[in-house]
Amino acid sequence: MNRDFFPQRIICLTEEPTETLYLLGEQHRIVGVSAHTLRPPQARKEKPVVTAFIKGNLQKILSLKPDLIIGFSDIQAPLAAELIQHGQNVWISNHRSVDEIFSYIVMLGSLVGCGEKALALAESFNTQMQVASQENLQHPLKPKIYFEEWFDPLISGIRWVSELIERAGGQDIFPEFREAALAKQRIIADPSEVVRRNPDIIIASWCGKKFNKQVLLHREGWSEINAVKNGFVFEIKSELILQPGPAALTDGFKALCSIIRQWHDAAAIP
Repeated sequence: MNRDFFPQRIICLTEEPTETLYLLGEQHRIVGVSAHTLRPPQARKEKPVVTAFIKGNLQKILSLKPDLIIGFSDIQAPLAAELIQHGQNVWISNHRSVDEIFSYIVMLGSLVGCGEKALALAESFNTQMQVASQENLQHPLKPKIYFEEWFDPLISGIRWVSELIERAGGQDIFPEFREAALAKQRIIADPSEVVRRNPDIIIASWCGKKFNKQVLLHREGWSEINAVKNGFVFEIKSELILQPGPAALTDGFKALCSIIRQWHDAAAIP
């Protein structure tokens, strides 16, 4: 296989392709990354930052002469369209489920000529997830979990988060929002609905903003929620759980499993 046939100068408009390419040992192909890239930590030190999430530095991107630009979601459509209009090769993925994250890893690996290695990486993540959740899944009780992706307005977790909660041994209290691709379709119009559904665990991940626990605790009526009364309110950093790539399948999932395991341990205390 002639590796020269595959993209040699890749710009990653989001974090997940960067992390995946590093894990595949193909980081030498990356010539530009997003300002929001935290995984792996060396990426922003080694690679030029060329974009935020929505807006990119067009001239800087073009000056790097990429042969492939990779982004994520319809939110980046305007930037992608601008790049395409300037003759660039752009791949925008719109994966939303756990299975689609696995597929994304394999597709990205195939694009750079290491599809088998990418498949092995995805399979290793799946095995790790099964091991991490095994203890929780043996419990007959499944804690009800409210996942908050944003606070004003309240937005519940995106599809892969809902699926990860179930794989970790919990129940998402807003499963009806799972199929909603857009954040505006997951808005909880009435905060008292969270009180009514009474989650055992609350997990916040405010999409790039530091979680303010006091804001949540002082919402009207929320002191009656089991999760609040029992001290089961947690934060999982958004870069771990809201990045649709390796982070969500590894550290993000392990954090979910750990929280649910703590709940089981507390429930077992007489």
